[in-house]
Amino acid sequence: MYQSDLNKLVTVFGGSGFLGRHVVRALAKRDWRIRVAIRRPDLAGHLQPLGRVGQIHAVQANLRYPDSVQAALRDADAVINLCGIMHESGRQRFDAVQAYGAERVALAALAHNLPLVHVSAIGANPDSTSRYARAKAEGEKLVRAATPDAVIMRPSVLFGPEDTFFNRFATIARLSPVLPLIGGGTTRFQPVFVGDVATAIAEAVEGKAKPGTTYELGGPEVRSFKELMQAMLPAIGRKRLLLPIPFPVSKTMAGILGLLPNPLLTTDQVELLKSDSVVSDEAMREHRTLEGLGIKPTLMEAVLPSYLWRYRKAGQYSNGFAS
Repeated sequence: MYQSDLNKLVTVFGGSGFLGRHVVRALAKRDWRIRVAIRRPDLAGHLQPLGRVGQIHAVQANLRYPDSVQAALRDADAVINLCGIMHESGRQRFDAVQAYGAERVALAALAHNLPLVHVSAIGANPDSTSRYARAKAEGEKLVRAATPDAVIMRPSVLFGPEDTFFNRFATIARLSPVLPLIGGGTTRFQPVFVGDVATAIAEAVEGKAKPGTTYELGGPEVRSFKELMQAMLPAIGRKRLLLPIPFPVSKTMAGILGLLPNPLLTTDQVELLKSDSVVSDEAMREHRTLEGLGIKPTLMEAVLPSYLWRYRKAGQYSNGFAS
């Protein structure tokens, strides 16, 4: 792709989200100018301190409107698409954002003759019972059809400040004496530090990833859902009963929790938890991994306490447990 300097401009769709903030920071450190394309530019002020004055700016773009997507790429040198949602609400549907929205970004990149890095997920699967996973898979298919040279990044579950996984279950642990092990807690994950994924994306923008390749990004260890909860509890200083719950019961519970304005769990997320989220043997053999990009994955235990401490009880010592 391109050697970074302040004359190079990258457009980042979805750059104000959890992963987006880390991607913007990684690119700013490499002296790229960054155009963050989001639906509400007025809510992107938190990105400004991540770079120099004038280095980062936000523009309005909505994946449902191709003209706004095209306009966001004007004079750009590269494109990153991070857009994704964990649950549906209003007009924000999985297909609209993660499939057809991804296609619009890819078609716009093609029209402007720009290299594209598209972020999907390891769980992407056209045969999944999860609408999220099917939409991710359809997005990959449409991106490949429009821009065969696009680099696709498939991370496992992300951890880091403001993540949607450990923070969700830490919240449940703060409110309840019981932590549900959905589906018995046997689903396997390969949690990956958000900063490592951001570095991988920045490396791809700078031409250090193979064009037309799909990378699978996982951390240094594979853990079951139960093991992840066991790792989280010491970080928040709480003891909780880990209760295995079969998938049918979990779906009933999620049906209730999914009614909340910001759902702690949805029925589609329960379906997603029926499949492992780990780097495939094929990707490891072909070096389509973090290590293949020269990145050493960060250990989960080195990061979790740094942001989950706020779930501890007031006055609690950092190495203590609460009931």
